[in-house]
Amino acid sequence: MSDRLTCTVEEAARLLGISRTLAYRLVQSGQLPSFKVGKRRLVPVAAVEAFIADQLSSASAS
Repeated sequence: MSDRLTCTVEEAARLLGISRTLAYRLVQSGQLPSFKVGKRRLVPVAAVEAFIADQLSSASAS
């Protein structure tokens, strides 16, 4: 991603290589932090990176 600080849930799904539906489930459960600006739901790019790091640390602990 460029120098943007946020992305849409759909863009986050593409970055993670998951479906749009799963990305929205992760947002709803709080596993992928997000916030609303007007009607748009945005995910901080740092949150996507942190989610990946958490998944990697969980996988290595298993």
